Amino acid sequence: MEKKKSASAFISEYFIFFIFIALVVVLTIMKPSFISPRNLGNILKQASINGILAFGMMFVIISGGFDMSVGSTLAFAGILAALLGRGDFPLIVPLIVAMFAGLCVGVINGMGIAVGNLPAFIMTLGTQTGIRGLALLICGGNPVTGLSEAYRAVAAGTVLGIPTLAVFLIVVIIVCSFVATKTVYGRRVYACGGNLQAARVAGINTSFIRVSTFAIAGLLAGLCGFLMTSRVTIGQPTAGESYEMDAITACVVGGVSMSGGVGKPWGVIIGTLLITIIANGLDILGVSAYWQKIVKGLIIVGAVLIDVKGKSRKS
Repeated sequence: MEKKKSASAFISEYFIFFIFIALVVVLTIMKPSFISPRNLGNILKQASINGILAFGMMFVIISGGFDMSVGSTLAFAGILAALLGRGDFPLIVPLIVAMFAGLCVGVINGMGIAVGNLPAFIMTLGTQTGIRGLALLICGGNPVTGLSEAYRAVAAGTVLGIPTLAVFLIVVIIVCSFVATKTVYGRRVYACGGNLQAARVAGINTSFIRVSTFAIAGLLAGLCGFLMTSRVTIGQPTAGESYEMDAITACVVGGVSMSGGVGKPWGVIIGTLLITIIANGLDILGVSAYWQKIVKGLIIVGAVLIDVKGKSRKS
C-alpha cells in the first residue's frame, strides 16, 4: 500500500516533467526539424526572457501575491536603457539604470500592497497602466533607435556556444534557486505565503518580505527590458505586452500555487520551457497565433484547477 502511495506521490510530483518529455517526443516525431540545433537555440532565446520574468514572479506568488505590471516595467526599463545605449555611455550604464528602474517599480508595488494594504491585483494593475504610460511619455510614443553595436551584440552573441540570453537565464536560475531553497530569507518567503498571520506572530518582518519579493520581480523585469531591447535592437514602449501572463503561466504550470506558500524552482524552469516549446511547436506546425493565445488561456485555467482540486483532496 505504501509503495502505491509513494508511486502516486512521485507521479504527482513530477507530472509536469513527464508532460514536458512527452511533448518534446511528439513534436520531434511530427516535425524532425524541431530538434535541429538552430531551433533549439531559438527555443533557448525565446525561453530566456520569459524565464527570468517567471523567476521574479515565483517569489511574488510564493509570498502570497502576484504582479500584473512586469510587462510594463520591462517596456519602461527598455526605453531608458535604449536612450542610454546609443554609445555615449559604457554598456554597464544602461544595464544598471534598467535594473534600478525595475527595482523602483517593484518597491512601489510592494509598499502599496504591504504597507498600504491594497489588493495586489489593484495595485499592480494600476502600476501596469501608469508605467506603460510613462514609457510612452518618455519616448513620445516612438521607438528608440540607434543602439550601439556593443548593445545589439549582447543578445546576438554566444558564450561557449550558448546564446548569451540563455547565460543570463542560467545565472538567474542558479541565484534564485539558491535564495529560495537554501537561505533563511527563502524560508520566510514560503512562510509568508503559507500563512501570513502565523509568520507575523513568529516574528518575521512580513512587510519587508513582501516588499522585497516585488522588488526582486521588478529588478528582473528591468534586466529583461535591457535584454529585450538588445534582442530586437530597438526600444519599444509597447514591448512586453501580456508578458506578465506568460510569467504567471510558467509559474502555475510549474507547480507554484496561486494561493502562496508552495512552489519549486525546478518546476518554474520546466513550466517556462513547456510554454516556450508549445508556442514554438505551434509555430513550426503553422498554427495561427490566435490559437496560441487560446491554448495558453486553457493551460492557465487547467493548471489552477488541478492546483485547487489537489488542495481540496489533501484537506
